[in-house]
Formats: sequence, structure tokens, C-alpha cells
Amino acid sequence: MDRRWIQNPNRCADEYLDGIEDFIEFARRHNPSATRIRCPCRRCNNTLWETIENVGFHLVRNGMIETYSIWNLHGEQLEHASSSNATRVDNVQPIVDANDQVMDIIQDVFPFASTNMNQEEQDDVPTPIDSAEFEQYEKLLKNANQELYPGCESFSVLMAIVELMHGKIKYRMSNLCFDYFLGVFKRMLPTDNCLPKNYKQADKVLNGLGLGYEKIHACKNNCMLFYKEHESLDTCPICNESRFKMTSQNRTTKIPQKVMRYLPLKPRLQRLYMSTHTATDMRWHKEKRVDDDVMRHPANGEAWKEFNRTFPEFAADPRNVRLGLATDGFNLYGVLNQQHST
Repeated sequence: MDRRWIQNPNRCADEYLDGIEDFIEFARRHNPSATRIRCPCRRCNNTLWETIENVGFHLVRNGMIETYSIWNLHGEQLEHASSSNATRVDNVQPIVDANDQVMDIIQDVFPFASTNMNQEEQDDVPTPIDSAEFEQYEKLLKNANQELYPGCESFSVLMAIVELMHGKIKYRMSNLCFDYFLGVFKRMLPTDNCLPKNYKQADKVLNGLGLGYEKIHACKNNCMLFYKEHESLDTCPICNESRFKMTSQNRTTKIPQKVMRYLPLKPRLQRLYMSTHTATDMRWHKEKRVDDDVMRHPANGEAWKEFNRTFPEFAADPRNVRLGLATDGFNLYGVLNQQHST
């Protein structure tokens, strides 16, 4: 079967659309009972599972991975694949174990710790690392290597927590609902399992991965934030509203009237470049984007091109990051039947 259509940059061409139909038919034939298959589009990269219909849509919109010419993740046997169909066998996306992916995440978060461990037997001077940071690294490493229960080979403690928390976020599960199902799962598993009892305990384990948020007290009437030079104030200088709620005099801790959760941007951008997987995606707009005069990415737009012409030094380095602010469906002035997106 000729698969040169994968390299075709024009995804509206008959050759490309016919090739997608051949792939979908191939996937149905080799996975007759499957409701979802790996999506080999450039965005999902054979790591996400989608319905067969969605896979066809993704391939038209995003294009197929150019090196995925032997469909081994969809049932094709490597020994039966014709050498004329494959550019290079070693370029085919490998099957990655989920526990290995979790270990990769830990190494991305603590690159200096893993480097130090690898240099123990070498004469090179290891990179200094903060003791508290190394303690977090050791805790995560312990949870990543610990079985969910004795004899469990498919899930470590950390992998189970990551999977469950991913589902909580994806399906917008409340903390109370998550606590309930976590308790049910814990009772289902053997009594000596290491699954956390509730969301709070699970969140503590993942805190070591970083990317947390900062709590900043705010005025009850949204006048200001008790931040930086105003951090020590107990009342709002604009409306004189108290910063804290009225509580019993015996209570030792004060409860703020309103709290804003701030997600620092800089460490999140740094994290994208700490991982070898996402660092290449950050440069995709320059190195792998197909420029065929079709609007598929902001880099195809006139605003992006005008920015490049105005700031050529910035545009010369594909690692530089452009930020865009977007608001989706907020209500203007509290009018419930009017929504606005920018």
C-alpha cells in the first residue's frame, strides 16, 4: 500500500483524503471491537485515544505524523511491512509504558537531581541542589516506585494518583465527589493498598511536581489585592472593609473574606522547555509548520507575520514565546443572557 500521501502538505487533496479513508478502514479491520484507538495526528502524537470518527477528523485538521508510515500501533506487524512503505523503521513512535512516562515527568521537574544521581560514579562535580528540593524528589521517586498494593505491576502509587487526578480535572469532578469515589476505590482494593484516602492527601503527593498557585487575599468588594506594599494591611484603604471575617476570639487563625488564586506564569513557561517532549512542540511553529496559505495556526495569520516584521530579532529565535489573552463567554455587567468572547 502506497503511503506517500502522509507527506502531502495539502490535506484537502484527493490523495490525502483517500489515504485517510484507507487508514480508517485499516484501523477498523485490525481493531474490530475497539471503540477508541490511538490518534496518529500531529497533535495527539499516538498518545491520546479517540473514537475512530474523531481520529479521521483530527487527521484532516492536524495532519498525520510524517514518520508514522508503519502502523504498528494500529495492528500492523513490523515483519510484514514492506520496506518501500517506510522511510525509517526506527522513526515509528514506540509504545511507551505509562510508568515510564511518570518517571519522565519527575526527571523533567528535577533535572538537577537526576543529573546528580547519574554523576555519583563519575569524577565530575555534581550540580548543587537544594536539600528541600531533593527531599521532594525522593518522595516522588518513592511513590513512583511503590506498588499500589503488593503484587500490583500495572500501577504505582504516583501513577494511580496522576490518572485519577487527570480524570477529576477532565470531567470537572468536585472535591466531594472525588473523595467519595476515592474511598470506594480504596475499599475495592486489597486492604494493604497505598491509595490516598481523599483529595487532600492526593494533592499533597502531587505538590512536589510544582506548578502550584499562590493565594492572595482580596478585598471583599474587589477594590484591591492585599499584595506587595499592601500585604500587611488589615482593612481596605479604599472602602475600609475588613480583610478578615468576623470569627470567635478564641480562634487562632484569621479567615480572609476573599482569596484570589494566582498561577505564576514564568515557571509554567520554564516547565515547557524543561521537558524534551514539549520543548520541540514549543518550536513547532517555526520548524515543522506547513506554510500552505491555509489558516490553521496563529503563525499563519497576518498579525503574527506583522509582529515578525516589527521585531525581527525576537522572531529570529523560535524559542521566544508569544502570549495571547483570551476570554471565553463571560457575562458583561452581570447580564446573564449576553455573552462575549475575545
